[in-house]
Amino acid sequence: MNKTVADLASRWLTRKPENLSEVEHKVLQSAIDRKAVARNVNDSISLHEDTGDRLADTIARVGGSWNFILAFLAFLVVWTILNAWLLGRDSFDPYPFIFLNLILSMLAAIQAPIIMMSQNRQAERDRIDASHDYAVNLKAEIEIMALHEKLDEIRFQEIILLREQLRALTEQIGRIAPPGDAPIQ
Repeated sequence: MNKTVADLASRWLTRKPENLSEVEHKVLQSAIDRKAVARNVNDSISLHEDTGDRLADTIARVGGSWNFILAFLAFLVVWTILNAWLLGRDSFDPYPFIFLNLILSMLAAIQAPIIMMSQNRQAERDRIDASHDYAVNLKAEIEIMALHEKLDEIRFQEIILLREQLRALTEQIGRIAPPGDAPIQ
């Protein structure tokens, strides 16, 4: 049975082929070709990552972790204790810790855009994942509908076969017991 994308679009998606999205068209074509649409999206995304992308993801992963927060908190405590009490008058950054504020500002100025870059890339990954999930789900629905059609066709063929067998049995009974004979009780 030769099926076309237009055939499947009108039968299963109840739309004209020109109203299909690119993903829907590819899914219907994969159903015709009997090919899978599932793939590992992470592999295709990682092929397009450059060193800066991987670095941004690593910085965002480290900067957003409890280990970083606790380590930085320890650094702040050590800085404060060192400059306020241990070094006394000879401290290199006396209270109100202007040099520490400068370091924190520079860190925030560098870290914030890097984390935003990583978040933007993650949002793009999420969009790609959602599109892929839609394609896989649509393909699954189409395959289920195709199975229903096949089962309905098999059931219809079985009913026709049973009807023919019943007709043949009725004819055989009619030949064995002539119509004038009384039924056995």
